[in-house]
Amino acid sequence: MQKIKSLMTRQGLRSPQESVNDLSPVESFRIPTKEEFRELHEEPTDPQAQQEIINSIEEVYFSNDSFDIVKYELERLPPVLSLQELEEYRDKLKQQQAAVSKKVADLILEKQPAYVEELERVTSLQTGLQLAAVICTNGRRHLNIAKEGFTQTSLGLLANQRKRQLLIGLLKSLRTIKTLQRTDVRLSEMLEEEDYPGAIQLCLECQKAASTFKHYSCISELNSKLQDTLEQIEEQLDVALSKICKNFDINHYTKVQQAYRLLGKTQTAMDQLHMHFTQAIHNTVFQVVLGYVELCAGNTDTKFQKLQYKDLCTHITSDSYIPCLADLCKALWEVMLSYYRTMQWHENHDQDEAAVVSSDGNNVMGTEENSFDRNYVKKKLEHGLSRIWQDVQLKVKTYLLGTDLSNFKYDDFIFVLDVISRLMQVGEEFCGSKSEVLQESIRKQSVNYFKTYHRTRLEELRMFLENETWELCPVKSSFNILQLHEFKFMEQSRSPSVSPSKQPASAISATLTLFEQYCNGGNPFEIQADNKDDETEDVLASNGYESDEQEKGAYQEYDSDSDVPEELKRDYVDEQTGDAPIKSVSRETLRSRKRSDYNLNKVNAPILTNTTLNVIRLVGKYMQMMNILKPIAFDVIHFMSQLFDYYLYAVYTFFGRNDTPIPTSLLCASNREQHSDRQFELTGLGLSSSRLRTTLNRIQESLIDLEVSADPSGTLTAAEERKEKVPSPHLSHLVVLTSGNSLYGLAERVVATESLVFLAEQFEFLQPHLDAVMPAAKKPFLQQFYSQTVSTASELRKPVYWIVAAKAIDYEQMLLLMANVKWDVKEIMSQHNVYVDALLKEFEEFNRRLNEVSKRVRIPLPVSNILWEHCIRLANRTLVEGYANVKKCSNEGRALMQLDFQQFLMKLEKLTDIRPIPDKEFVETYIKAYYLTENDMERWIKEHREYSTKQLTNLVNVCLGSHINKKARQKLLAAIDDIDRPKR
Repeated sequence: MQKIKSLMTRQGLRSPQESVNDLSPVESFRIPTKEEFRELHEEPTDPQAQQEIINSIEEVYFSNDSFDIVKYELERLPPVLSLQELEEYRDKLKQQQAAVSKKVADLILEKQPAYVEELERVTSLQTGLQLAAVICTNGRRHLNIAKEGFTQTSLGLLANQRKRQLLIGLLKSLRTIKTLQRTDVRLSEMLEEEDYPGAIQLCLECQKAASTFKHYSCISELNSKLQDTLEQIEEQLDVALSKICKNFDINHYTKVQQAYRLLGKTQTAMDQLHMHFTQAIHNTVFQVVLGYVELCAGNTDTKFQKLQYKDLCTHITSDSYIPCLADLCKALWEVMLSYYRTMQWHENHDQDEAAVVSSDGNNVMGTEENSFDRNYVKKKLEHGLSRIWQDVQLKVKTYLLGTDLSNFKYDDFIFVLDVISRLMQVGEEFCGSKSEVLQESIRKQSVNYFKTYHRTRLEELRMFLENETWELCPVKSSFNILQLHEFKFMEQSRSPSVSPSKQPASAISATLTLFEQYCNGGNPFEIQADNKDDETEDVLASNGYESDEQEKGAYQEYDSDSDVPEELKRDYVDEQTGDAPIKSVSRETLRSRKRSDYNLNKVNAPILTNTTLNVIRLVGKYMQMMNILKPIAFDVIHFMSQLFDYYLYAVYTFFGRNDTPIPTSLLCASNREQHSDRQFELTGLGLSSSRLRTTLNRIQESLIDLEVSADPSGTLTAAEERKEKVPSPHLSHLVVLTSGNSLYGLAERVVATESLVFLAEQFEFLQPHLDAVMPAAKKPFLQQFYSQTVSTASELRKPVYWIVAAKAIDYEQMLLLMANVKWDVKEIMSQHNVYVDALLKEFEEFNRRLNEVSKRVRIPLPVSNILWEHCIRLANRTLVEGYANVKKCSNEGRALMQLDFQQFLMKLEKLTDIRPIPDKEFVETYIKAYYLTENDMERWIKEHREYSTKQLTNLVNVCLGSHINKKARQKLLAAIDDIDRPKR
C-alpha cells in the first residue's frame, strides 16, 4: 500500500481534501466556469437521484479535515485485486464526486447575486480608504507645521513649568520620606535618653505623615515599621514603669505618665503598675533570701533557684536569719515607699490639674475624660494599698514561720520582734492595717519561743537560788530599775525621764510618720543594729558604799551624834513611806529611833541579791517582748508572775519553815490547832495570814514539781503539766541557819526577805505599765496577782523573823526559873524575881547580837520592829504560860506577878522604842483575872478565848479553887470545855 501511495505522490495525485486545503482563499471561492457548469448540467438532473447518491457517501468522508481519504481507500482494497471491481468502484466514487460538485455549484449559483453586491461594496470601500489616506496625509502635514510653529515654543514652556512644580512637590515628599526613614535613629536616641513622651510624640507624628504619603509603596512598609516601633516603645515604657517599684524618681515617673497619657492608656498603665508592684515584692524577697541561702551554702549550685519561696525560707541558717530579715524588710520598705511616693505624685498632680481646669473651662469633653481617669487612678491606688501590704505580710509570714526561733538568743529574738514591730508600724501608717497576719505569725513564734525561754529561765533561777548565799549585792542608794538596760525602753514613755535635749527630737518623731521621716532617704530598719547598749550601766556601789568616809562610819558606835546622818539630824524620814513628819523630831526621840533601824549611817541602798537583780533583769526582758508584741501580753505577764511566785516560794521554803521542834509553851490556843493540821502553817504559828497561806498553796500546786509521783503510767496531760512545773529549790549548804552567834542566819534572812519586798515594790511600780498592755478580758488575773501575791511579800516577814525570835531567847529556861518561884507568899514583896533579870539579860544579848548582824547587813526599821515584836510577844506568852503553871498562889503572889511584869516592862522600854508593848494587855489581863468573882469569871472566860484551855483551867483551880465549891468549879470547867469543843 505504501508503494501505491508513494507512486501516487510522485504522479502528483492528491486527495480531494488536500486539494481543497491547498487552494488560496480567493481560489476557494472561485466561480465555476461555463464548461464546468455545462458538465454539471449534463449530469442527471434528478434531484432525488442526486440526493440518494450524496446520501450513499460514507459518513467517514464527512468526519474532519484531517481525514486521509487516499489512505482510507487504499486500506479498503481487497487482498486480491480485480480490475473490473476497481473500475466499478471508481465509477461509483466519480458519481458521488459529481453529485457533490453539482450540489456545490447549485449552492454557489444560488448565492451569486449577494456575492456580486458585496464585491461592489468592497470596491467602494477601497475607494473611500484611498481618499482617507490622502486626507490624513494632508492633516499630518498641517499638524507638523503647527507643532513647529506653536507647540514647541509656547506650550512647551507651560509643560516644563508644570513639570517643574510636580518635581518640587515630589522633592518635598522625598525629603519627608527621607526624614521618616531616619526616624528610627532618632527614636533610639530618645529612648536611650528616656524621653518617652518625645519618642511617642515623634512616632505619632510620623504615623500621621505616613498616612499622607501612603500611596508610595516604600511608605506603606514604613508605616508598618512605625507601628512595630510604637509597640516596642510601649514595651520599653512598661519596663521603665517597673523600675518605679524599687526606686521612685519623680522626673522618671512624670515622663512615664506623660507617655502613657499620649498613648491614651492611663488606666492600663495603672493596672500594669500594680502588677509590677506585686511582681517586685515577689522578686525582691526571693532574691534577698536566695542570696543568703547561696551564701550560707557556699557553692554555686543552681538547685536553690528552682525552689519555691516557701521552701527556700527553710534553708536559712540561724546565723543569717537576722541579717536576712533586716535586708528583707529594707527591700520591702523600698517597695512600699515607692508606692507611697507614687500616690503622693498623683495627689499633687491632680491638685495641679484641678487648678488648671478651674482657670480654663474650655474643652469640657477632655476635662470629663481626665476627671474619669483621675478618679479611676485614685481608687486603684487606694485599693492597691491593702493588696500590697497583704502581699508583704504573707511574704514576711512565710519567712518568719520557715525557721524555728525557740533556740535563739534573747537579744536576737528581741531584735526580730523589734523589726516586725517596726514593720507592723509601717503597715499601720501605710494602709491603716492592724497586720493580723503578721501578729498571728509572730505570736505563734513568740509563744513557742517564750515557753522554751521561760522554762530555761526558771531552771536558771532555781540554779541561782540553790547557789545563792544571800549576801548583799552592793548597789548605789540612787539605784532604780530604769537604770538597767532592760528597762531603757520605758524611758521613752516617761516624759520626766527624757532629757531636754532629747525631747524636741522625740516630739518631732512623734508627729511625723515613718514615710514622712524617711521619704527623702534612709531606712527605718537600718537603725535597729545601732540600737544596742549605748552606755554602760553604773548601778553598783564601790565595796557596797558610796565613799570611804561613809565606809568608815559604818562601823562606828551609836552613842554619839557624829554617826547620825545629816538627813536624820534635819528630819527623820520614815523608810516605809519615805515621808518626813510635819514637826521636827526631838534629839531623844532620834536616839531612840536609831536603835531600831540598825546601821543607819550606812547608805540606805536597796537590799537585794544578785539573784534579785537577775529576776529584775528577766522582768525587763519579758516586758521588752511584751511591749513589742502586745498580743502575747497575757502569756508574758503570766510567766512574769511565775518568776515572782517562784522567788516568793523559795524565800518561804528556805527561811519561813522551821525544822526544829517548837516548844508547846510558845503555842497559843489557836496555834496548837494549826500545829496539828499542817506542818508548814506551824512555822507561821498563826502569824501568817490566810491570804499568804492560800498563795503558798496555789504556788505549790501550780508551779512546784514535788516529784512525789514518778508513775510511768500517768496520762500525757499529767506529763505535760509536770513539764510546766519546776522542782522545789534547796537552800545552799553554805548558808548556816542554826548558829546562835549569827542569830540563826538573821543576815541571810534579812537579805532574802527584804530583797523579796524590794522585788514586790518593783512589781508595784510596773503595775500601770502591765495594766496598760494587758487585754481587758485578762485584767482580773493581773489584779488578782497583785492583790493576792505581790502584796503578800511583806507578810512573809512575820513567819521568817518569828523563827529567829523563837530561837534567839531561851524561853524554856525562863519557864524553869519561874517554876522555882514561890507564889503563895503572905506579904507583899518589894523586890522582883530573878527570872525577870534573866529574861532582860536575854533581851540585852539579843540586842547586842542584832547590832553585830547590822554591821554586815542594814536592818531596816520594819524588820527590827517585827523582830522585837516577836520576841516581846513570845516573852509575854511565856510569862502567861509560867503563871499558868502555878500550883498555889496568894493575893500577895499575884501582886508579885504584877511587880515582876512591871519591872520587865520598865527595863524593856529602854531597849526598844516599840510602843505600845505588844501583848502587854495579854499578860495584865491574865494576872488581873485572879481577882474576879465566880460570876465575873464565867463571863470573862467566854469573852477571852485567846487563852489556852490549860491557862483557863489553872485560873479556875488555883484562883477560885480555895473559896468556891465543887459545883461552881465544875460549872466553870464545863464552860471552858464548851469553848474548847468547837476547836476540836
